[in-house]
Amino acid sequence: MPNTPILDRSVQWRLDAGTIELHEPTYRETVEAILSAGLATEVVGLISAGKEASVYLARYDGAPLAIKVYRLYRTSHRGGRPVKADSMGWRAAHEFEILRQAWKGGVRVPAPARRVEHRLAMRYLGDDDGPAPRLHDVRFGDAEPFLDAVLDGVRRMTRAGVVHGDLSAFNVLVHDGDPWFIDLAQGIRVDRLGTAPWQQLTRAGEALDHGLRALAAYFRRYRLDIDVPSIRSDLVASFDTRGVLR
Repeated sequence: MPNTPILDRSVQWRLDAGTIELHEPTYRETVEAILSAGLATEVVGLISAGKEASVYLARYDGAPLAIKVYRLYRTSHRGGRPVKADSMGWRAAHEFEILRQAWKGGVRVPAPARRVEHRLAMRYLGDDDGPAPRLHDVRFGDAEPFLDAVLDGVRRMTRAGVVHGDLSAFNVLVHDGDPWFIDLAQGIRVDRLGTAPWQQLTRAGEALDHGLRALAAYFRRYRLDIDVPSIRSDLVASFDTRGVLR
């Protein structure tokens, strides 16, 4: 359980009072919670359902929004106990912070709108025909310009003080011909390192290596190469200004 006061007062009160029911909310209950929290004025439907969170298409006074709702008691972890509501609130708060930091730095990420408990609202990327497709599901005639744009986005994110913790072709959307980065739940801040900079920088370096290799595997189908060691080295040097990892 996180020790920091990351929870909204209403959540903490219900945890202390034992009034949070130990079951996963139904679709209707989730919709009612989104509306009562003021995150949207209308919920259109479910966009995607993952192991740790679901994303809903909603509207606020007619403007489309994506609402990400973390599951309270079901995760991808096997054999463990149910994840408590406070942990999910912490995850939502962390992702909202990372998303806002990247957005402020000019990175193409969904603009964050608001967070309430384990739910966060952000810009919807898509149109009337549906959400923007994932890079993994797109086929290009000439993929090199898009690869350049993706790598530029990774560099911009690093300059903004953020490293994507789970970068891959599944977490990049193709919207209006540009790459947009999503699912920053495992994002790492590298502009403020806290009391254990070596650990934070090591995690960031490993995440960059993993993410760049995942992108390289996707673009290899177009016979395009990514110089992972060189790009990783340059990016790490850009935020490891005191040479902690050298």
